[in-house]
Amino acid sequence: MILSQVRNESIYLAIKELNNLKSFPITELCEFAGVSRSSYYKWTNRKENANEKFNEALLPLIIEAYEERNGILGYRQMTIKLNRENKIHVNPKRIYRLMDILNLKSVCCKKRKNYKKSTPETAAENILNREFYANKFGEKWLTDVTEMKYGIGQKAYLSAILNLADKSIVSFVIGHSNNNNLVFETFDIAHQKHPDVTPIFHSDRGFQYTSKIFKNKLNQANMTQSMSRISRCIDNGPMEAFWGMLKSEMYYLKKFSSYDDLKEAIIDYIDYYNNHRYQKRLNSMTPIEYRIHLLESIA
Repeated sequence: MILSQVRNESIYLAIKELNNLKSFPITELCEFAGVSRSSYYKWTNRKENANEKFNEALLPLIIEAYEERNGILGYRQMTIKLNRENKIHVNPKRIYRLMDILNLKSVCCKKRKNYKKSTPETAAENILNREFYANKFGEKWLTDVTEMKYGIGQKAYLSAILNLADKSIVSFVIGHSNNNNLVFETFDIAHQKHPDVTPIFHSDRGFQYTSKIFKNKLNQANMTQSMSRISRCIDNGPMEAFWGMLKSEMYYLKKFSSYDDLKEAIIDYIDYYNNHRYQKRLNSMTPIEYRIHLLESIA
């Protein structure tokens, strides 16, 4: 009987949590899980050890965090969030097991991006050369435009600039058309916010970035232009990673009936990403927290 209780501990734990939080009947839960009600009650009446008590305390925190972001958190992000916001230190393997008990999985999915060829007015070498490390703000900026749909076949376009050192979004613009103005405005906002930085400015070979006007903007700002090689999206890997994150954690999760609905969701997500989304590679800080950390380490 003891061996059976140990073997079914995960099931019993899930039953208890579902009963506490959702008020599902114990009898039906036991029947659904294929365990006897008497065994479950024998398990609940046992003397819990410290490890079991800790697991039970974690379960409602996991559910709350999962529902807070509409199911986008996987076990890694969940671990960072719980550790940061509850001042605990829990191993990702434990969170993985507990999320599996609760049948909580990230709802995120990935979709492939389609690329369009363009005839450039100007071109630049791949100066960045996949060296995606930077240790100060404004050393390396990456940029791109992505397409999103709303309503019945209508399209919106998001242009953004990412700072490589802290992975923050420096500026972004949402528009109805994928045109020069979209990219130029994104650049102008970033440059006006940070007029003293002169980063390597890396993009793909989209028509906006290969235009003479954009090249002049970079020259006037004393920035060094860098471009991905043809059909090598990995040359702009961190920017592509951000698009994948935004789409899997926000865009793919719902249908947007209007441009304004989509725009509001994008603005909300980028605020969440910059200020509230912890990243393990940033020492479990948010991008803006890590930017402040970098600035303080220099001072």
